[in-house]
Amino acid sequence: MVNKLVLPQELETFYVIPALRRQLALALDEAGMKQKDIAAILGVNTSAISQYKSKKRGEKVQLNPEIVQQIKNSATKVKDQLSYVRETQRLLHLIRTSGLLCQIHKQLSTIPDHCEPQLVNCHLLARGCN
Repeated sequence: MVNKLVLPQELETFYVIPALRRQLALALDEAGMKQKDIAAILGVNTSAISQYKSKKRGEKVQLNPEIVQQIKNSATKVKDQLSYVRETQRLLHLIRTSGLLCQIHKQLSTIPDHCEPQLVNCHLLARGCN
C-alpha cells in the first residue's frame, strides 16, 4: 500500500492498464499471433511482450476471473490499434463499473475518510467505491 492518496486515474495508468496489456498480450500469443505483431498493436517493444510472458511486467494487480475472461473475449476482436483502443476502453469501463477499481484503490492507496463516490464524483467512473 502507498502511504499517500493516489487518484483512481493514476491507479488505472500505473497498475490496471499494464495488467490489461499483459493479459491481452498473453491471449493474443495463445491465439497464435507473432510477438512482433502483438507489440505493434499494443504500441510496445517486443521485449515488453517477453516480459509479460515471464511475469516481469503487468503483475502488480490481479484481475478477477470475470475480467480475465472479458480480456480473452476482447483478444478475438483486436486486429489493429484502433480495435485495441476500443477494447481497452470497454474493459476499463467494465473495471470501473464492476467496483474492481475501487477495490484496487483501497488496497493500494490511502483513501479519504467517508469516501463516497457521490462526494468525489467517483460514481461517474465507477460503482461501489465506498
